[in-house]
Amino acid sequence: MIVYDLGCPAGHTFEAWFKDSATFEKQARQGKVACPACGATKVTRGPQATNIATGVSRGKTVKAAEQQAEMRAALRELRKAVETNCENVGNNFAEEARKIHYGEAEARGIYGETTPDEAKALDEEGIPVARLPWVEREDA
Repeated sequence: MIVYDLGCPAGHTFEAWFKDSATFEKQARQGKVACPACGATKVTRGPQATNIATGVSRGKTVKAAEQQAEMRAALRELRKAVETNCENVGNNFAEEARKIHYGEAEARGIYGETTPDEAKALDEEGIPVARLPWVEREDA
């Protein structure tokens, strides 16, 4: 596992864990790595410190890997619950969220895709939305 310091065009910085550098590159290219503060998917890697494992830090590294595995399992369960209980409206998320909010469509749980600008506009209109880290399913 490797941890990267990442940044977005808005100047937010955050950390993310990846299996290896190729996994980061692939996910970033596909727009799957998003800033938790603003949702921007154009992220860049910051400089990385070399990690030299010693007997003392090995226990911490193992514990961090275990915690990450638990987090990914929890995120997979969250994805499963969303997919089971909500309707996928795809790229029409912002439009459908507005219709539901203003009573023009049946109230129901939905999920889909939207741009960071569309998500910001929904928030400014007082329409509750949440951006979730969408991890790959185990069966994918």
